[in-house]
Amino acid sequence: MHSSHLLLEEPIRMATILEPSKASFFPAMTKIVGTLGPRSRSVEVISACLKVGMSVARIDFSWGDAEYHQGTLENLKVAIKSTKKLCAVMLDTVGPELQVVNRSGSAITLKADDNVVLTPDQGQEASSEVLPISYAGLAKAVKKGDTIFMGQYLFTGSETTSVWLEVDEVKDDDVVCVIKNSATLAGSLFTLHASQIHIDLPTLTEKDKKVISSWGVQNKIDFLSLSYTRHAEDVREAREFLSKLGDLSQTQIFAKIENVEGLTHFDEILQEADGIILSRGNLGIDLPPEKVFLFQKSAVYKCNMAGKPAVVTRVVDSMTDNLRPTRAEATDVANAVLDGCDAILLGAETLRGLYPVETISTVGKICAEAEKVFNQDQYFKKTVKFVGEPMTHLESIASSAVRAALKVKASVIICFTSSGRAARLIAKYRPTMPVLSVVIPRLKTNQLRWSFSGAFEARQSLIVRGLFPLLADPRHPAESTNASNESVLKVALDHGKASGVIKSHDRVVVCQKVGDASVVKIIELED
Repeated sequence: MHSSHLLLEEPIRMATILEPSKASFFPAMTKIVGTLGPRSRSVEVISACLKVGMSVARIDFSWGDAEYHQGTLENLKVAIKSTKKLCAVMLDTVGPELQVVNRSGSAITLKADDNVVLTPDQGQEASSEVLPISYAGLAKAVKKGDTIFMGQYLFTGSETTSVWLEVDEVKDDDVVCVIKNSATLAGSLFTLHASQIHIDLPTLTEKDKKVISSWGVQNKIDFLSLSYTRHAEDVREAREFLSKLGDLSQTQIFAKIENVEGLTHFDEILQEADGIILSRGNLGIDLPPEKVFLFQKSAVYKCNMAGKPAVVTRVVDSMTDNLRPTRAEATDVANAVLDGCDAILLGAETLRGLYPVETISTVGKICAEAEKVFNQDQYFKKTVKFVGEPMTHLESIASSAVRAALKVKASVIICFTSSGRAARLIAKYRPTMPVLSVVIPRLKTNQLRWSFSGAFEARQSLIVRGLFPLLADPRHPAESTNASNESVLKVALDHGKASGVIKSHDRVVVCQKVGDASVVKIIELED
């Protein structure tokens, strides 16, 4: 990957842009999170998604029941086995999401300048005059002139599938709104977003807790996407809840920033969370359009410096119905990569879109092209300066491994790790070559039975840019004799050769622990 690295700041022949990109075993360093649903839950489609680059499967509990999602997950397991591609699972909570309930599922046409009543009385039938909603406190939260957006799955901004309402008056528990644009809403569930209004509901609802403690525990979820995170306390409460659920104490929490409240408390949230999801759908409504890019760049920078994954959403909405993204969307994906994001999250595009596989493939190709012109040198210096001196022992080793790999033009960095922390720190410095994270399992016991750690740690690196995990044989401990490390290294090198990222005479940087010492070594491969 490093050989074709160039900088936008340097002059390049424009004709070279048209040259086809070389195929690679790793579609891109940037990861892709795909939401599985009606259009993407069969074994065939999931297998195809994995082959073109999906590394995290998101299960969204805003719709569908546990049984439905379990069927999807069983298909995912079959697809993983058949493709031999590792994939993590992310459970996305509902949180304090407001929903319009359309029990009949028939399309509802709303016309501009007409009135529509939002009512908490869910016994009423949804129509163009009355829309039952899932929240009884809306009348107390809004006032005349406030803005409410509504759409299928998420507000898209498209005038035909989303509607913009303005509060005209509040009558007891009902909210009377003026429809600002004509639209047709299809399906049984629409999302409601009240712009810049505090919704007095818990971030982790009782419904969410029930799903996590049953479905989540049963399936040992790798990531919890905490919808509508508004305060650091939200993350702490979720962490405390997970800590009581056995294996889920290892589940990583990704705070989803969806409104101005979350944005205001971003720094404290970042400190508590394991990663951040920039939910640009809802947040893009709360913020003026000219401020959206500024939030993205600032938030991604903060995540990068903290060494925590940043995930960007809502990049190719138009691919829900079209085979090709718009020019603006293609540029948007590339800019997210150049900003430093770790992963792109696809929602409606794969959940109910017509082209889930093509969407993942297209996004992956755009990411790979953007990575070629990512200014790693500038990024490295910026990160080292931010970390400052004295560096921690592990941070020093990680940055030294990346510097060495760049200087000797290594084809890959191999890192031995048991917790995954060392590998994530190496990835923090954004090397231009892949980082093979060799996760060494640890034997543990709960005094009733023995088990090995490692599977969680391996899958959780599937959302980190540039990290590609490999689970080692548990007979080789992370801190061991030179002989056993050499045999694990051989397995990693063989994997690299088989996948085409390592060739004869290539240089490889290896980061490992020998006894109490951390060692960075450079090896040159023979024929």
